[in-house]
Amino acid sequence: MALVGGRGRHRTLCPAEPDQAIIWWLVLPQASLAWLRYLLVLLSLLHGTDSFYVPGVAPINFHRNDPVEIKAVKLTSSRTQLPYEYYSLPFCQPTKITYKAENLGEVLRGDRIVNTPFQVSMSVEKKCEVLCNFPNKPVTLTVEQSKLIAERIREDYYVHLIADNLPVATRLEFYSNREEEEKKKEKDVQFEHGYRLGFMDGNKFYLHNHLSFILYYHREDVEENQEPTYRVVRFEVIPQSIKLEDLKADEKGMCTLPEATGSAPQEIDPSKENQMLFTYSVHWEESDIKWASRWDTYLTMSDVQIHWFSIINSVVVVFFLSGILSMIIIRTLRKDIANYNKEDDIEDTMEESGWKLVHGDVFRPPQYPMILSSLLGSGIQLFCMILIVIFVAMLGMLSPSSRGALMTTACFLFMFMGVFGGFFAGRLYRTLKGHRWKKGAFCTATLYPGVVFGICFVLNCFIWGKHSSGAVPFPTMVALLCMWFGISLPLVYLGYYFGFRKQPYDNPVRTNQIPRQIPEQRWYMNKFVGILMAGILPFGAMFIELFFIFSAIWENQFYYLFGFLFLVFIILVVSCSQISIVMVYFQLCAEDYRWWWRTFLVSGGSAFYVLIYAIFYFVNKLDIVEFIPSLLYFGYTALMVLSFWLLTGTIGFYAAYMFVRKIYAAVKID
Repeated sequence: MALVGGRGRHRTLCPAEPDQAIIWWLVLPQASLAWLRYLLVLLSLLHGTDSFYVPGVAPINFHRNDPVEIKAVKLTSSRTQLPYEYYSLPFCQPTKITYKAENLGEVLRGDRIVNTPFQVSMSVEKKCEVLCNFPNKPVTLTVEQSKLIAERIREDYYVHLIADNLPVATRLEFYSNREEEEKKKEKDVQFEHGYRLGFMDGNKFYLHNHLSFILYYHREDVEENQEPTYRVVRFEVIPQSIKLEDLKADEKGMCTLPEATGSAPQEIDPSKENQMLFTYSVHWEESDIKWASRWDTYLTMSDVQIHWFSIINSVVVVFFLSGILSMIIIRTLRKDIANYNKEDDIEDTMEESGWKLVHGDVFRPPQYPMILSSLLGSGIQLFCMILIVIFVAMLGMLSPSSRGALMTTACFLFMFMGVFGGFFAGRLYRTLKGHRWKKGAFCTATLYPGVVFGICFVLNCFIWGKHSSGAVPFPTMVALLCMWFGISLPLVYLGYYFGFRKQPYDNPVRTNQIPRQIPEQRWYMNKFVGILMAGILPFGAMFIELFFIFSAIWENQFYYLFGFLFLVFIILVVSCSQISIVMVYFQLCAEDYRWWWRTFLVSGGSAFYVLIYAIFYFVNKLDIVEFIPSLLYFGYTALMVLSFWLLTGTIGFYAAYMFVRKIYAAVKID
């Protein structure tokens, strides 16, 4: 095939029009603007449609007087980041405590779903009923129990209950505008997950000992002769603190609530024993919300319009910058390739310069090829796992109604993606002239997972010391180890074996025996400067989404905008690839051929900005002051930053590797 240089009359024999391939490959992000518009339209249509449930999850139909079981999940606080079991506090207990069998994700999240003594029946009202076994005998809290409750109230703990798998929510009403005319019209309503355990007034602690449950049901269409069926579509609670003397209970367990204006709250004095009654009431309301849309209330707790504008702004800015970078690189490469492929008489008198000069060293294997290929293999594992999880979640297969499904799916997918990670690592290791493939496979299977397991184990020891339900139980830890060494390790070895046997990547130029001397580099070619420069564009594409992800992780919010997240992930891949190509091009033009490790490090530069943002979020958004919660935050943040660096570094490395092979295949090497 003929390669046409800058001028039509100069032709040299080179494979398959490579400069045209380079140009097509680089302008791919610009071409993607067209499908991006279609993707945005698709996302808007998905956003406007009714929500749907996981296939195979069937609604539960209730008849009148059927029991609706209220279960407890856990206690959480954004101030301590330590979840606790419901019965870690002296709440009223049923005759027999039964814990629900949980999946891996629920255990890792700290969920401990357990039954409660609340007696709720479908469409049956209860004005006020005493919760504990002794109807008119108050519960006496010991000094230790009083201190514990007071401490949990000070740490701002929330209680999480579920009814028919729907989490309880507290309604918050407020005015969006302060103008008097707007105040008279309507209030904005938002919901927060769970209900507050209590509140503080000065130095005094008050416990919410009365819960007013408001359950909404949807009446299903049935035939005339059939008994009507109902489905639970919303679960709200109004917590109240009512002093023992104001709650008048009889021997049947019924109680009378005082008027709101004349009641005093139930104080908890941590220095002495306290007496109180735990009571509850149940109110049912009919709703037009259908069962398939019942989660919409919980998933629209923040203004989605802000999200739309932010995402579209990021899309426009990133693709605009990507287009500019592509045009610069394309024009420069056209000129370079045309100049390098000239066959004029003056060519012998001109001295070579630029990236062609290092053609004999550009594919020289780097130091520590085994570690590099192992890290890139783990990056491939992460990439495949994240891509599949986001895509499946975008289709609604991992909705919040499937408690713990997202984390369970991610864990298993990472294990099974080991075969792809091993394959890519093995092939690259052979390309880099490696020979010890068994040691390389073991390194790939244990390096990154070993670091993750080590950090999590240390953090887990601290959580154990706090007796938190967030501590991974020992049997679960053994099960994870068995998955690691029984599933992931053999699959990595399998993939590594086939990757190592496969033909290595075909490098278009030969490597010289004697390495070329590298000239002194300018200050801006320093790798740390490169990390700072290369990380800005990918981080700018995703930092808005990062706020929502951090809120979901650290403030017990639901994250559900996986359509947006998929779009952001695509933008992240494009921006990481392009910035990596630009950086490696500048490096080769400076006659520095040591690009293997540098590209991997520099492409992951956005992880540095993620770390900076995490510190900013910790200081400005969270109210964490104690040592162990701070340790947990920064420990898990370190894992996130490490994983993000592997992901973006791998994306940038393979983009740069393809680019380097393309440009050196496009020029005539004597």
